[in-house]
Amino acid sequence: MTTLRSIAAGAAVGLWGTIAQAADDVTLQLKWVTQAQFAGYYV
Repeated sequence: MTTLRSIAAGAAVGLWGTIAQAADDVTLQLKWVTQAQFAGYYV
């Protein structure tokens, strides 16, 4: 019973953290020099 309660609490905290992160808007503005410079962001 304790294990089941721990798993349920962990799942609830994990889902709560995911929802909180999904609400944040992130903007990435790059200074365009060459296409190869920012190849890591596209992959």
